[in-house]
Amino acid sequence: MLSVSGLQVYYDQSCIINDVDIEVPAGQIACLMGRNGVGKTTLLKAIMGILKSRTGRIMFDGTDITRYPPHKRAQAGIGYVPQGRGIFPHLTVYENLLIGLEALTGRQRKHSQDAIEEVYSIFPVLEQMGMRVAGTLSGGQQQQLAIGRVLVRRPRLLLLDEPTEGIQPNIVQDIENVIRSLRQHKQVSILLIEQFLDFALASADYCYVMEKGHIVSSGSTQEIDTDAVKEYLSV
Repeated sequence: MLSVSGLQVYYDQSCIINDVDIEVPAGQIACLMGRNGVGKTTLLKAIMGILKSRTGRIMFDGTDITRYPPHKRAQAGIGYVPQGRGIFPHLTVYENLLIGLEALTGRQRKHSQDAIEEVYSIFPVLEQMGMRVAGTLSGGQQQQLAIGRVLVRRPRLLLLDEPTEGIQPNIVQDIENVIRSLRQHKQVSILLIEQFLDFALASADYCYVMEKGHIVSSGSTQEIDTDAVKEYLSV
C-alpha cells in the first residue's frame, strides 16, 4: 500500500528526515514511535505532500506520488489527521465534516451523505452534536471530529499524528476500538504516530522507532524489543 524509501526531508539546511524506509501493507497498521522532535510529524507531512522531500521515493498503491501535491494525494486516497486536530472551531460539527469532502472530485462526492452517516455510526456523538460549534466540544470529541472529517472521504491510507494526546482515558479507548475495527474489516491502512506504548502495541501490527531522523528499530508488535523501545521513548 505505502512504501517510503531513502527519504530525506530538510528544513532550510537542516536534515530532519535522513534516509528513511518504511512500509505500510494493505489493511495493516504501522506505528511510528520516538521522542518529541525526532522527525515523526515531519515524515507524515512529507508523505502527505505538505513538505517536499529532497531525495527518496514515496509509492502509494504501486504509483510514485513523490511529486504529487497534497490535493492529488488526498484524491488518490490518503487522509491526514494532524497533531492538534486542526478542526475549524467556528464552524459546526456538520460543516467540519462537509469540509472533509472538499478534496473529492464530483464523481467521488456522489455518495457523500452516505459517508457522513457512516462516520456518525462510528462516532455517534458527532451526530448528536452536529449543529454545535466545533470549538465548544471537549478535546476527545474534537479528536473524534478530526478523524471523522477524514473518514468521510473513505481514504485507503490514514495518517494519524498522536490521536491520544491530551485525551481522557474513555475516549482513548473509543479511538483504539475504532482503529481496531478499521483494521479488522480491512477498510483502511494506517500509519500511526504514538508515544503511548501500550496503545501502540494494542493497535498496530508493526512498529518503527525513530531517533534523530533515522529509523533505529523496527519489528512486528509481537517481536519488537519493548524494553529497547522504552529506552528510546524515555526523556
